[in-house]
Amino acid sequence: MPDIRPPKWLLHTSRVLSCVILSILTTCFLPLREEWMTIYDLYVLVPCALFMQAWPYLLYYRIPRVTVHRPGKLLSGHSRHTLRSCAHGVEILKIFVISTAIAILYHLWKLPMLWQGEWKLWLWSALTAFCVEFVVFWNGMLCLYLCSIQLGIRWRVIGALCGLIPVAQLIVLRRILREVEAEVELECTRILRNNARRNERVCATRYPILLVHGVFFRDSQRLNYWGRIPDELMQNGATLHYGNQPSAASVRDSAHELAARIRAIVEETGCEKVNVIAHSKGGLDIRAALAFEGVAPLVASVITVNTPHRGCRYAEVLLNTAPENARTKIATAYNKAATVWGDKEPDFLAAVGDLTVSACEAFNKATAGEAGHLDGILCKSIHSTLKHATGAQLPFAGSYLIAKWFDGPNDGLVANESAEWSEDHTLLVPSGKIGISHTDIIDLGRKNIPGFDVREFYVELVSDLKAKGL
Repeated sequence: MPDIRPPKWLLHTSRVLSCVILSILTTCFLPLREEWMTIYDLYVLVPCALFMQAWPYLLYYRIPRVTVHRPGKLLSGHSRHTLRSCAHGVEILKIFVISTAIAILYHLWKLPMLWQGEWKLWLWSALTAFCVEFVVFWNGMLCLYLCSIQLGIRWRVIGALCGLIPVAQLIVLRRILREVEAEVELECTRILRNNARRNERVCATRYPILLVHGVFFRDSQRLNYWGRIPDELMQNGATLHYGNQPSAASVRDSAHELAARIRAIVEETGCEKVNVIAHSKGGLDIRAALAFEGVAPLVASVITVNTPHRGCRYAEVLLNTAPENARTKIATAYNKAATVWGDKEPDFLAAVGDLTVSACEAFNKATAGEAGHLDGILCKSIHSTLKHATGAQLPFAGSYLIAKWFDGPNDGLVANESAEWSEDHTLLVPSGKIGISHTDIIDLGRKNIPGFDVREFYVELVSDLKAKGL
């Protein structure tokens, strides 16, 4: 683990002091009544307790600061403040668990007061303990809920639902703490790594990178299609552009707009060529642009990521078996929504139709006759695979099972065999139990995957282009 923790003696001392102070406060009602503690002691304990609620944040001063220059607005990810807040929240909640256990044991020991005529006193003491621990708990929990990225909606909802269920709340809290601790460790490792190589500019390629999105999405700064990847690449020197082709259109129509985008980038920047990284249907779009739109001389490399080069069999089955009325309603609803997002003439059925096996077979035959359009272009394909449906985000858990039935092993949408293109093909199978889904490979959900660092994967991918002089 990176050297981000405070010295052990200081960390343990602060934990002990915090637990002692909180334990006295949570049990102060009865000691005051028994006169072995005075009200003046509280004048000291309360300020100390408040200070200890901020102390863990100060302890984690070793968490690194990002020193790599970002040529533009930060798109996503953590700052030093959010990482320190996460570490602070974890520490506060650990203190909460210990001090709460002490308060519970103390009040259980004093339980005979209930049938000795002092039940009001016991209840007031219990209420005092509850209020103190309530403040401590929400100090820690709000830090995690507001600053953590990896908790996501799921664990935030689970934590809220299980908050009042005995035993379950402890199990969920333990999982949340482990999740955030791992997040802080990974992010600090990433920051230290980037800071160490900042002068190398490992992603400063000769030609800029053009990121091409897939179907049913538009490039957006508010909800970045590529998650934390663009920011990571820019921190390491990359120059990025986005495809901005329609979210739903035929491959040929998308290729036409993508070709215009490439020409505009080359003309505006004078970069001569671009390196293309295309995800999902975007891989078909760029292939069509190379074959039919005459932009091959302006492209230095093409890397397709989880692209259905041979189509999706289940898409064809669904299109052929779904009632025409249902297809029309779904297409109309999407096209209206896409118009609001920025598409000029969205065509849901054309986009889906071009992803079928028969359409891709025809496309591959048509482009095979134009094989010369790939001369001098570095071509590579990448595909990830899921190992279990539970590893996919909704709605891909269901689509994974459907795709597996029709197409075999897949990423939740695209079959492993369908994604193979060019002689250089890489199948990503992480060591974890989950795998990498169709959206995980582009970091759309900003999820850290055990055994696979998606941001570093793209840094290595682009740095390899730089090493090849592209």
